[in-house]
This record gives sequence, C-alpha cells and structure tokens, in this order.
Amino acid sequence: MSALDDIREGRTSLGIELGSTRIKACLIGADATEVLATGSFSWENRLEDGRWTYAIDEVWRGLQAAYAALVDDAQERHGIRPDAFGAIGVSAMMHGYLAFDASGELLVPFRTWRNTSTGAASAELGELFGVNIPLRWSIAHLHQAVLDAEPHLARIASVNTLAGYVHHRLTGERVLGVGDASGMFPIDAATGDYDARMLHAYDTLAGERLPAPAAQLLPSVLPAGAAAGTLTADGAALLDPSGALRAGVPLCPPEGDAGTGMVATNSVAPRTGNVSAGTSIFAMVVLEHPLAEVHHELDLVTTPAGDAVAMVHCNNGASELAAWVGLFTRFAAAAGQPIDDDAAFDVLFREALEGEADAGGLLAYNHLAGEPIAGLVEGRPLFVRTPDSALTLANFMRSQVYGVFGTLALGMQVLAAEGVQLDRMFAHGGMFRTAGVAQRFLAGALDAPVAVGELAAEGGAWGIAVLASYLAHADDLALAEYLDQHVFATASLSTADPDPADVAGFSAYLDRYRAGLAIEAAAVESL
Repeated sequence: MSALDDIREGRTSLGIELGSTRIKACLIGADATEVLATGSFSWENRLEDGRWTYAIDEVWRGLQAAYAALVDDAQERHGIRPDAFGAIGVSAMMHGYLAFDASGELLVPFRTWRNTSTGAASAELGELFGVNIPLRWSIAHLHQAVLDAEPHLARIASVNTLAGYVHHRLTGERVLGVGDASGMFPIDAATGDYDARMLHAYDTLAGERLPAPAAQLLPSVLPAGAAAGTLTADGAALLDPSGALRAGVPLCPPEGDAGTGMVATNSVAPRTGNVSAGTSIFAMVVLEHPLAEVHHELDLVTTPAGDAVAMVHCNNGASELAAWVGLFTRFAAAAGQPIDDDAAFDVLFREALEGEADAGGLLAYNHLAGEPIAGLVEGRPLFVRTPDSALTLANFMRSQVYGVFGTLALGMQVLAAEGVQLDRMFAHGGMFRTAGVAQRFLAGALDAPVAVGELAAEGGAWGIAVLASYLAHADDLALAEYLDQHVFATASLSTADPDPADVAGFSAYLDRYRAGLAIEAAAVESL
C-alpha cells in the first residue's frame, strides 16, 4: 500500500506536540516508521509579571497553523489533503498550572513548568507525602496558590496540563495519560492512578481553602492504549477552521513530552533511558526496583504504560547555547559571509571537537531560569574563566555544550549512587543533529554508551503519533512489545561509546562547574 492509499483510507495517525519553542504536527501511515507529512509553528514563552507563560489564544493559533501546514505538506508530497485519520494524539510540555472554573474559563494565565516560585509548597508537600514534589509539578502550583490565598481558588473547578487542556477541547473528555498525570500528582504504581493515601492527606491539609477534593480537580488517569474519546464537531472546527476535518476520529490519552520522548526512543522498558534536549533537558530512566531514598534531584514519574521512572529534569537546556550560535551567525552576516542556523551549528559543533577535553578551564552556565538541582531560584546565564584558561573558539564551544549537560550530570550521579543500571541510553533533540558531537560529549558526561536514531529526529510529535497508532494494537500487545516488534524492529541506530579522555575531561569540568555554582548564586543575589 502507498502513502496515498493510507491517507485516503484513514490508515494514519496524527500526532501533535506543543513543545517549548515549536508546535509540531506529524502524520504517520500504517507503517509507523514512515512519516507522511509534517507541519509546525514557532512560538516562545514570555516572562510576564514574574511568571513564564504562553497566551492561550496562541495555543490555538499555533495548533491551527501547524495542522494547516501538515495538510499542505500532504498535498504537496502525495497529492491529497487529509480530512480524517485513523487516530489522533496530543502531547505537550508537562507540569505547570492551568486552572479553570466550572464553565471552562481560564482563571489565571498559564503557569508553565519553568516557574520556580513554588518553593514553600514543594517543601510542605514533600514532607507531607514523603516523596520529592518538584517545583514545577501541578500540585505544587495549586498548593502555592493555596498558601498565597489567591482569590481565583474560590471559583476553581478543574486543573489540567497543556496536553490535557487541548485534548479536553477536542473531545470533551477530561482525561490524561498516566505519564503526564504523574507530573501533576504522585501515582500509585499498584493502581496506575493518583496515590489515594496522598490525596487524602492533601485534602486534609488544604481543608476549606479549596472548594473541592483534589481528586475532583484533577483529570482522570488512563494508560497508553486506552480509549480517550473521539474528535467532536466543535473540536474538529477548532483544529481546522476550514471545516474539512471530519469528526469522530478516536484519540489516545494525551501525554507529556517526557512520555513521548520515551516512546520516540524506545525507552519504555526497565533498564532503558533517554535524554531529551531542548529548552529544557531531562533524562528518563525506567526503574527495575524502587529507589532506596528520597532525592530532591530526582522526580518519580511513569512511562505512558505506567511503569516507574526516575526523571532528572533541568529547567535549562540548549537555549543559551542557541543564543551564542545566533551571535556567531550574525557575525558571519555582518562580515558579508551569511550562513544559516543549521550550518552555524554544524561548524561550531565540529570546532568543539578540537577543544581540550576539559574545555581548557572555561565554564558555561546555561541558567536562563531557576534550576532546583543546582539550588538556584532564578537564572543568570554566565560564561566564566580564570586568567590562565585557554580561550579558544574550540574550548568555548566545548564549554557551551558541556554546560548544557552540567546540571543533568549532577542529577545522574545521584542515580548512579542508587545503583541504577542502564542497558541503553538514547538521546534526541536538535542539538544531536550534528553527527558525533553532542552525542559523543554526552557519552563522556554519563560515562555510558549513547545511541541516536533517525526515527527520534521527529521527536515527540512522532512519539505521540505512535501512541495514537498503538490504540489499534493495545488489546494484543504491551506498549514495549508493540514498539519492539512493530516500530523499532528494523530501526538503525548510531551508538557512541564513552571516550576515556572525554570522561576524564568532563569530570574535571564538572568539578569546576559544581564549585562555580557559588558564582551563579552570587549573580542571582547581585544582578
């Protein structure tokens, strides 16, 4: 069967992911490894009144633009404009706080995962539950609003994530995939639902300060493969104002970007893991057994199937690196030798390979926002060196790439001390597109083999499209089996083993990095 046949006969799955810098749509056919069409829309978060946010109107402008671009791409590539699909999936940035009243009106601007103003709530909930509750989790945002006695709480009827909100508007169903739900409130691995003991403890703590029990405010939890509603006529019109998209398409449970990253890298089975690098950077490791202790550096979340995962999440990823590349790109243009962004990344990344293994004594801190693992409530991006350091372009670029992995490496050391074992670690994100550079440096930072695959290049939009395609197979196969047998059976991977010199060099860099965090703290205090 051809791609045209798949589209015409509805043997397709549409995945849409709202990432931190881009909303992307991805269409796959009966063969999930074949991407039939894509579309995207660029957007950026804004700091307003001290909080990171996106405008809700822009959510829908972006979704409509990405969908329209995908339809145009299908027309150009296959001579057909899709008007129906076999299944649809929605994913987005995890965590954060979207609070609504009973009529569905947004009560306060969207508070994204990037906000770190929930310290008091996080500490109180961590002590109450006996588990780490990160600053960005939805329950931390809700409880901080309780502690601050915010007036909107009198009208609050529901809380959701961005993926859950979009899914609700498309289907009328207030449900959430278990992976995304695990970033709202702790999940009980035995039940695959919110932890009942912790719900009761929180209701007791909140008391009359909330108008309803937490379980009523949170969306219902579903595992991968469960029916999660169908596209309504209103939902179809919302996604495609042209009116061509037909209602009735089934949707899979909405998921977070961490879960779709696990799917996109086939990292949903125990002893597998992945690193996703974008505006933020995080590592997900599927656990064989519970951790011995509570660690503030580690989140306990789940795969889309509900298996326990240790997550090392860093608020700051490759944005500062991209800003420096943009500076060099502008220099090239000013010098009369313009190059595009991809070419600039390629040239500068390859130059980094010529740098000293420890980056020549240079240090780069990528903290545009607060970074809990590093103990920073706010961010101050810094480039620091001593007078005797070797300031070369190669060392500078290596230090910038190392800086993306710095805080992540601090958290991964905690996992290593817990005795967590990995059979394979996958990496995905734009910074891994230049072959053999960021991948090699990450292998040195983790002292473990790192694999990169072509399928993961489409990222979370492809991952949620695969989860949508899993709807038709969930009765027969577990998610890990489906990925192994139907999606990744013939996938080609490029694996970088850790170079001993890189391992030693990054270790020396990380020692300086850890010591230099005091400089970061002073910058936050002073600037």
